[in-house]
Amino acid sequence: MRTEQQTGMRPAGTGRISPNLLPTRTAGRVRWWIVWTLFFSTVTNYISRQTFSVLAPLITAQYHLTHTDLARILGAFQISYAVTWLLGGIFLDAVGTRIGLALAVVFWSAVNILTALASSVFGFASSRFLLGIGEGFNWPGASKTVAEWFPSQERSVAVAIFDSGSSVGGAIAALAIPAIALAFGWRMAFVASGLLGFVWLIVWLRVYHPLDRHPRVTREEVSFIRAGHEVPEASTERGPQRWIGLARNRNLWAIVLGRALTDPIWWFYVFWLPQYLSDARGFSLHRIALFAWMPFVAADLGNFSGGLISGYCIRRGVSVVKARLWVCAISCLPILAGIPAARVHGAYSALALICFALWGYASWSTMGLTLPSDLFPQDVVATVTGLSGLAAGLVGTIFTLVVGVLVDRFSYGPAFLVAGLLPLVATACLLLLVRTPTERPSS
Repeated sequence: MRTEQQTGMRPAGTGRISPNLLPTRTAGRVRWWIVWTLFFSTVTNYISRQTFSVLAPLITAQYHLTHTDLARILGAFQISYAVTWLLGGIFLDAVGTRIGLALAVVFWSAVNILTALASSVFGFASSRFLLGIGEGFNWPGASKTVAEWFPSQERSVAVAIFDSGSSVGGAIAALAIPAIALAFGWRMAFVASGLLGFVWLIVWLRVYHPLDRHPRVTREEVSFIRAGHEVPEASTERGPQRWIGLARNRNLWAIVLGRALTDPIWWFYVFWLPQYLSDARGFSLHRIALFAWMPFVAADLGNFSGGLISGYCIRRGVSVVKARLWVCAISCLPILAGIPAARVHGAYSALALICFALWGYASWSTMGLTLPSDLFPQDVVATVTGLSGLAAGLVGTIFTLVVGVLVDRFSYGPAFLVAGLLPLVATACLLLLVRTPTERPSS
């Protein structure tokens, strides 16, 4: 039997990266083409999602909607989106990401185009509900793809790349959607954003194939990827036993609680920021287009800074899981900056604080999305990600509905306070519950 030193590999779950597994130029680049394609999927996803939020001040004024009405429309998306994270993860584990993501993008793009026909609370809520069904496939599919195509030391950067598409997509939507609406009407903005998905579909079917059947991947790249996979072996359990085993795993509950207590922050800023700038800061639609993209750029920087810092720590010998947890703990500090954002006098000071808070959130989120592939076998990564997304979506829906009531009756202040404090609880859950997978006995 060859020893660890002879093979240059190490047992699963020990958390250390062998120098022999560090990236090399000869390893190939197919995996990076794939992850950048996922980045554009996320960009398209968020442009479609943010079209309604950016146009909300215009639509609420035209149809005389209250903040409670707006919360119900936004909540309809979050409910279906949450359920699809779970069901979509199970579906993707069964059929694979190539076909699963292709069908999802076609569905959500078509629904976004048809939103142009809506003219009531029920119409907008129904279209948002259907949009959530399609868009809920994106993150479980992307996480599963990263788990398949990337070794552990590159995984956080890969997650940062595809997840940063949410920030880029949000920024593009904040800039482009108002311009389209002012030039051609708000209905055409939905049509334009929906058409992007069909363009992405052509690229996806060309670029992505499973690792063991990809026509352009080299043998060296496959060996490099598989040598760096540091997760437990796939479970032999199937059916109910598989779910019982997952339910008993404390790492599952750490990820579920962590996501459930941090994702509502993102929903709050993404869905309510344009309306907040209109209500509390007096921004017009044109002025929203000039400034609302800035927090998304800050979040984009947070995605990459969290991923790069985590990868650097791993290369310096810090265990994989410990590096992720330390980044989460440090990222809580800038998120607290969102608390005074509602109270400062100047609009630009508030925007600066929101940018700082979203930078911290995005860094935390990149770690949260990476942990399933660090802690679980590839055959359940999408399912675990889906379970965490379900919990996050349900809690996010409740928070969105509560925000609508709070703003109608009080102000935005309490919402900013809760959004600043939740990550502290989420990080405590990770630190208390996460355990590195133990080495399995050899046969």
